[in-house]
Amino acid sequence: MIPGNPILVDSSFYITLLQAKVDPLAWLESSSGLYDYDFATCGIVWMEVLRGRSDPRLRDRFERFFQTAVFINQSPVTWERVARLTWELDRKGVVLPATDLAIAACALEQDVPILTFDKHFRAIPGVVVLDSLPQ
Repeated sequence: MIPGNPILVDSSFYITLLQAKVDPLAWLESSSGLYDYDFATCGIVWMEVLRGRSDPRLRDRFERFFQTAVFINQSPVTWERVARLTWELDRKGVVLPATDLAIAACALEQDVPILTFDKHFRAIPGVVVLDSLPQ
C-alpha cells in the first residue's frame, strides 16, 4: 500500500482535458493545493500519454510531472492479476483493452481510486472510479 492519499490518474483524464484545450498538469497542480491528494501514475499511463504528444516541450513537461508523481510499479503479482481479470471478464463477455486492465490491476493492488473519464473501468469489479476529485 502506498502511503499518503494517492489517486491514480488515468491517461484518459490527461488526453480528454488536452482535447478540451485545458492544461491537465496545471489543473492537477492547482488541485493539489486545494485537496490532500498525491497524484500517482504507472508505466502504462506514462506510455499512453507520452506517445501521443507531438510537441516535444509538452512531452517534456509530462515527463517531468510523471517523474515526480507517485509511481505504482507493476510487479509479477500485478500481471497475474491482469491475466486473471482479463480471463474472468472475457468469460462474462466483457472484453476490455489490456491497457485498461493493467491500469486497474495497479489501482486494485495498491487500493487507490482511478481518476478517469474512461467508462471501461466501471466494468472492473473492485475498482473505485472518480471522474472528479472528491472534496
